[in-house]
Parts: sequence; C-alpha cells; structure tokens
Amino acid sequence: MLTRRHFIQTTTALFSATVANPVFADNWPTEAQKAEWDAQVSPPGFDPATSNPWGLHPRFLPQRVDAKDGLVPGDIHVDAVARYLYHIEEGGTAMRYGVAIARGNLYEPGVYNIKRKVRWPHWTPTQNMIERDPVNAQWADGMEPGPENALGSRALYLYVGDRDTYLRIHGTPYPRSIGGRASSGCVRMVMAHINELYPNVEIGSTAHLYSAEDSVTARS
Repeated sequence: MLTRRHFIQTTTALFSATVANPVFADNWPTEAQKAEWDAQVSPPGFDPATSNPWGLHPRFLPQRVDAKDGLVPGDIHVDAVARYLYHIEEGGTAMRYGVAIARGNLYEPGVYNIKRKVRWPHWTPTQNMIERDPVNAQWADGMEPGPENALGSRALYLYVGDRDTYLRIHGTPYPRSIGGRASSGCVRMVMAHINELYPNVEIGSTAHLYSAEDSVTARS
C-alpha cells in the first residue's frame, strides 16, 4: 500500500484526445439497455478488489490507499509510469485503479476540469486519429454506444475553461490493455472499474495531468 509520501510522488497523469464532439450519432440507449450492458461488462458476483476475469496483474485491481494530507477530495490524479488512477476521498484516502495510457507522445500535461460525464457515450474519432489509423474512418460519423464502443461504458470529459480539450477518462472494450501504452490518447479503465468510479466523480472536479518525466513508479 502507498504511504502518504509515496502517493504524492506518484500523482502523475497522461491523457489525450479521443473524441471530436459532444454529440455524435443519433441513437441513445434506454435505461433498460444501459442496465443490460452494465450487467454484461461486470463479472457475476463482481467484487472490485478480487474479480479479475481479464487476467490483469493484481496490482491493477481497485484498492483503497493512503493519500497525502492536503489533496482535494474529488480530484483525480494519474501516475503515467505505474499506470494508476487515484480518486481522492475524504479522510486521507484514495481509490486506486489500474489504467492504460497513450502510446507514443499523445499526451498533454496540465490541469483540467471535468465538466461533462456520460453513461454509455457515443464516440467519434478525431481527424488525427483517422489519419493515424485509417480503419477509424468507418466511424467518422460516430459510433453508437455499447460494449464495443471505444469509450466503453462511461466517459469523463476534460475541459479548460469552457473549451473541450477532447481529453477523456473512459472505459475500454480492451481490458487486457490495462497497464500498458495502448490508446490514441485517452486514459483507459476496465469498464467494471469505471462504473464503480463514475458516480463518485462530481462535475467540476479537477484532473491533474503531469508530464511523464515527473512520474515516480508507485509501490503496490
């Protein structure tokens, strides 16, 4: 478990662009469909601390850890080296989750506000994403929500002021990528994990994005 000293040393983040616009394709799932999909992406008898049908390294399973004094409850920090996302809680603790980060140099350090969050979002690739991966052109007009959607079951949208940066924290249909550098920019989480995190993240919370050079590998 992280000590208070270790946690602040490892609060570094990588996020980058995934989606292009706040509204994409026309179809939105019903509440019944969302509930069905939630059940589909969560293992039977799901226990965040132990359920692991994805074959993740155990350190990437959700765990409550100590947080440094003075960190703001509700804020999010991501360690770009250890591949951890921390959600700060009241009382000096944080929930830690394993993540996948951007491949190559597709990240933008900074401080961002979470100004939008969506359950079972649409996804539209940016033009840069299409140029890097032409297969994405088939979704140029948007990909409908669902378990195969690139943003998965939940998405948190990062802004600077009123400007959408196109940076996202989101679920992924590729859970085996957790712990690696796999995405075209965004931070990926196991869908069952971000489903647990999502209701605890308030609109207006801050996401701290630090450069990879400032990261220190966390102790598990």
